Amino acid sequence: MRRGRGTPLIVLHGNGVDHRLLLSLDHVFADGPWERIFIDLPGFGGTAALTGTGGLIELACWLESAVDALLGEGPFAILANSLGGLLALHLTARLGTRVFGLALIAPVVEPDRARRTLPARTVVERDDAVLASLPPADREAFTDVAVRQTAESWAMFRDHALPGIRAADGEAMARLARHYRLDDGPSLGSLRFEGPTVIVTGRQDHVVGFRDQFELLDRFDAASYVVVDGAGHNVHLEQPDLVDALLREWAHRVVSTGKSAPGAAPGAGTGAATVAVDRAPITADEDVDTGEHRSGNHP
Repeated sequence: MRRGRGTPLIVLHGNGVDHRLLLSLDHVFADGPWERIFIDLPGFGGTAALTGTGGLIELACWLESAVDALLGEGPFAILANSLGGLLALHLTARLGTRVFGLALIAPVVEPDRARRTLPARTVVERDDAVLASLPPADREAFTDVAVRQTAESWAMFRDHALPGIRAADGEAMARLARHYRLDDGPSLGSLRFEGPTVIVTGRQDHVVGFRDQFELLDRFDAASYVVVDGAGHNVHLEQPDLVDALLREWAHRVVSTGKSAPGAAPGAGTGAATVAVDRAPITADEDVDTGEHRSGNHP
């Protein structure tokens, strides 16, 4: 999905969901000089699953090819969440100065869950009446990740997370889970980034945590790192006003550097567009919903 005209902003979702998880943030950029490019990763939303292994390495390579197909050799900024955050880090390591701004929301840093530093699972607010009103499958998906289990949090999850959960390709997710490593892929070892960066995590995020992400600061020269209390893995859905403010500040810093590329990029604008990359399209068609619950958004 491509919206607006101006500096390209690549938007990357996490595992088990699709681009709709981050649509709640689009208003932050809608009034600025941004062309927002929401990508469905292979196996999610409107993009066909990869054939073959379909692991994390293949996703990283697919993403680099997809960005080249969309933007040629032009510069861009990245807004990414969870698994998308890990892919964004590797894309930045690969493409260097083409990336001039990086916003990471609850990013995966350690692919191996057993090696992550995680807080104890906590629910900070719970409305039993709301939970009792939900269909069992929806309640399970919601409570599996939400630490604010309220009517407001449910509405955000229902509108932005649940459609992607229902649309996810279960077989593609299983292949990804079996090969969820980047040992032979793009390396983060030499990553250094000078552009404006913001990293936002949830204090109660029991999926990727908040401590491992702190180590990213050594790789960035212009980074803000904020741990948001009262929020879990879907921090932008549970504390939307605060995350909105942090992203507005980051967007202002990116534009102020003068390194962005104002003006319409080739193919910019609203409406539907499909770009074929290795037989796995990035689609801007209408939202996809198969109606089948598969699993939650767990990187």
